[in-house]
Amino acid sequence: MAVRLERRGIALGGGASVSAVVALPEERSRRGVTVILAHGAGNDMHAPFLSAIHEGLAGHGYVTVKFNFPYKEAGGRAPDRVPVLEDCYRHVVGAVRDDAGRTASQLVIGGKSLGGRIATHLAAAGEDVAGLILLGYPLHPPGKPECLRVAHLHHIRVPMLFFAGTRDPLCTLQLLQRTLEEIPPPTHLHVIDGGDHSFDLPKRMGRSAAEVRQEIISATADWLEALASSERKLS
Repeated sequence: MAVRLERRGIALGGGASVSAVVALPEERSRRGVTVILAHGAGNDMHAPFLSAIHEGLAGHGYVTVKFNFPYKEAGGRAPDRVPVLEDCYRHVVGAVRDDAGRTASQLVIGGKSLGGRIATHLAAAGEDVAGLILLGYPLHPPGKPECLRVAHLHHIRVPMLFFAGTRDPLCTLQLLQRTLEEIPPPTHLHVIDGGDHSFDLPKRMGRSAAEVRQEIISATADWLEALASSERKLS
């Protein structure tokens, strides 16, 4: 399915704003589902991985939005404080909801690493979303598996889709699996064999980055379809 990209500016208040890009399916979007994805700590919204997922989901018929956090909008390297990141994400969610041309019956949020983590903070605080897509959740700092970032996950009451690589130094797979067993809402874990935190694989595995990204896009589209179907049954 063909995709059209539209650049937007999202006001944050106080004269500040961040850039966003809306990926629109050329054909009618599917079931009113809109997806918002935030970038990881070391990249902005134009990172190849995030851009591939962004446009790939739109290619499956889902309106998909990506955006910059303020520090990347300003060209900085160090992430903003967590409250600043949360406030930015909330403004993006509000802007998407207020856009009459993108009205969605379901809003799914998430992102790569840091972006996904901030999305979970919003959901744990009660943001009205239908689900979470977590592309390499930073479960703990590198080399510190005892410092788990999981307490708030127990307050989330919407389905979550986790993607994790078996070589991710920020997410020990066994610890993530154990965590997901303790989380109340429906969760799904999709493991990328050999993947690191960026889902890059060793050359010996013979799989290209494009193939891995397509696997992630297809699995996410299937999950979104199942999510939409379950919501229709409940309505």
